[in-house]
Amino acid sequence: MSKGVKFKEISVHETPEQSPGFLLWHVSTAWRSSIEAVLKPLSLTHPQFVVLATLGWLTRNKERVTQVAIGKMAGLDPNTTSQILRGLENKKLIKRESSLDGRAKNPLLTDLGADILIKALPAVEMADAKFFKGLNSQEMTLILKMFKKMGDDLI
Repeated sequence: MSKGVKFKEISVHETPEQSPGFLLWHVSTAWRSSIEAVLKPLSLTHPQFVVLATLGWLTRNKERVTQVAIGKMAGLDPNTTSQILRGLENKKLIKRESSLDGRAKNPLLTDLGADILIKALPAVEMADAKFFKGLNSQEMTLILKMFKKMGDDLI
């Protein structure tokens, strides 16, 4: 028989439901599943959508953007960003052009990538609205405020 764990001695919480991290895990897992469900018919993973949407946002005025800028805004490390961009490039949703100094590549949406983003973003926003529909406007404002405060150092 394994050794018993005395949670009162090792945790500040009496129950898992008092742990913000535990609750965030449950909510984020359910939310992500709802997002993945609307992206599947578009053959996009959630990380691919995030990078595609980030690229679309950062290049909306025809600016050149680096993989580093995309990763930073998306909250991804450089290696993960590069792998996701490679997958999007293989799907012909982006292309990577050499930068002006030739040392890096600047990702750009292709026409197909723009078409997919035009379908994906409203679908994700509708899934968000459905997921958060049980919250009133004050609660939604509070959540947005809290998320922004928590993410200030991340973005």
